Amino acid sequence: MRELVTGTEELMKKAVEHLRKDLSTVRTGRATPALLERITVDYYGTPTPVNQVATINVPEPRLLVIQPWDKSVISNIERAIMKSDLGVNPVSDGSVIRLALPQLTQERRQELVRLVRKKAEEGRVAVRNIRRDANDELKARQKEGGFSEDELKRMQGEVQKLTDKYIKEIDHVLSAKEKEIMEV
Repeated sequence: MRELVTGTEELMKKAVEHLRKDLSTVRTGRATPALLERITVDYYGTPTPVNQVATINVPEPRLLVIQPWDKSVISNIERAIMKSDLGVNPVSDGSVIRLALPQLTQERRQELVRLVRKKAEEGRVAVRNIRRDANDELKARQKEGGFSEDELKRMQGEVQKLTDKYIKEIDHVLSAKEKEIMEV
């Protein structure tokens, strides 16, 4: 039974980590290389993430500089950035691409907060689904005669404590990201 609770905790940790990674790609007021993680470039016929074909630097809070290792890929990177949902026009000088991130409007900030809250709710749902699956598994094992009713209740209580812990962690991650977005 202990392995079931441990496995459940691992799955919940992964759900929170997935949310953290997902939120890191949401644009805030400052530039970060994580903004380009989801953008893929056609690199000799293979879709490849930008960070695998170039060095990405942040020389200023609202500027990203992309320096491709292979200069022939510059136009492909520019095209991929324009197609993305970043809403930024790349400026190239032939050897590097500069992305100047405009100041976010209050309306856009509120839109991003709504998006972040939606993603956090998806994370909470994932954690609750893991709890449901664990409880179903516990009930199935209890019916097989693996342990008593009291043991079942105790294990379900442990799973609920884990659920509460990771939901609280998701709320903490959400509030930090909201604060970051609303920061002018």
